Amino acid sequence: MRAQELLAEGVGKLLAAGVDGGARDARWLLAHALGIERDRLTLALHDPVPEAQQTLFRQAITARAHHQPVAQIIGARLFWGRSFRVSPDVLDPRPETETLVETALQHAFGRVLDLGTGSGAILLSLLAERPGAIGVGVDLSLDALDIARHNAKALNLSQRAQFMRSDWFSAVEGKFDLIVSNPPYIAASDFAGLAPEVRDWEPRMALVPDGCDGSGLAAYRTIAAHAPEYLAAKGWLMVEIGVGQGPDVLALFTQAGLRQGQILSDLSGRGRVVVAQAQ
Repeated sequence: MRAQELLAEGVGKLLAAGVDGGARDARWLLAHALGIERDRLTLALHDPVPEAQQTLFRQAITARAHHQPVAQIIGARLFWGRSFRVSPDVLDPRPETETLVETALQHAFGRVLDLGTGSGAILLSLLAERPGAIGVGVDLSLDALDIARHNAKALNLSQRAQFMRSDWFSAVEGKFDLIVSNPPYIAASDFAGLAPEVRDWEPRMALVPDGCDGSGLAAYRTIAAHAPEYLAAKGWLMVEIGVGQGPDVLALFTQAGLRQGQILSDLSGRGRVVVAQAQ
């Protein structure tokens, strides 16, 4: 079977399964099965596909038809210009989260803490852009920490990035010029309405915070309560936020004694990051 016929088969299955962007995803998965870059796929469409690669592609299509994210199927996601390993144990790094990285890079920092590091994408992107900086990434999930350590090694950053298990600040020591976090912020009542790619395939603990009120703000309360103790003088705290959460998170940071608080928007104009500075 030629690649073009295999691609058509895959597109048909994804469309029948109601997968949004099925044609795009099928091309991505076929390029992965063939071991080529996506922009080279058109040149290979008339080539015959070996049985082993046909099988690999069909397995990938079946997984995508069950709404498993493409990045999990191929095992990698491009973020801030670098490839990061991902799995069902970590959040798939979103392009919107690059707003947090972009904002952090507008400030000077030598030591950075990433709370709920997941794949390590935020911390490692910052360290890669600042060769003199060092950082610590913490997470409750041991599996996520394994992924983060793999990514650090792949990017030659293991000497500057330390990863450890911690319930937010519980195992953290020292002061930091910058604290960043993309914490769980989905309200418990909103979880069932998430896209199946998120709800069924990404770790719930990275999406919905523990908290009795179910508002989605519990993680921010914990971060605001403890961050001032771990920030160096004039250090910055920066967090990603959910829709409409900016004013509430900003208020928490202000009440904690942080100053110069701001809500910053992503490229779509939506409030995406809250920043504040220590005294």
